[in-house]
Amino acid sequence: MNRTISRVLWIVAGVLLIIAGVYCLCNPDVGLLALSLYIGIVMLISGIIDIVIFAKWNGKILGAGWFLADGILTVLLALFLLFNQAFTMLSLPFIFGIWLLFSGINHFVNSFELQTLGVKGWGWLTVLGIILSVVGFFSLFDPIANLFAISILVGILLICEGIAAIARACFSHRLWR
Repeated sequence: MNRTISRVLWIVAGVLLIIAGVYCLCNPDVGLLALSLYIGIVMLISGIIDIVIFAKWNGKILGAGWFLADGILTVLLALFLLFNQAFTMLSLPFIFGIWLLFSGINHFVNSFELQTLGVKGWGWLTVLGIILSVVGFFSLFDPIANLFAISILVGILLICEGIAAIARACFSHRLWR
């Protein structure tokens, strides 16, 4: 697998996350069960892509361990969403809060690696990391929200995750050693 394929995989993950986010925004009345299934599939694909990129580029890309950690957490949460539908309906805001908090911290840390390398626009990844972390943190305080609010919140957050994945693809050429 070459660097171009890695970038394409990040872009695919980003586009899938953005599509899932737009779907949530356009259909706020969608049932939480269907939402958790679709989101679980998208999260599983996104996590697998991060793990594959780690496996191929470990030692050749800065912050590769963070990609592995993010990928493993994303896959575990996706499997939880897919195989525990009844519990997921009650715990989706909490699960997403944990995922967004960890992902936001990951993007935040990666942005400073980009800054060290002199990449222009690294601040956007910092801002996205902060937004994801803050929203993830605050979503842990009130896990019992109505379906409409969950759909809107999840839609916005998935779009932010998708933008962050695409930004990672755009700046990744600076990360390889």
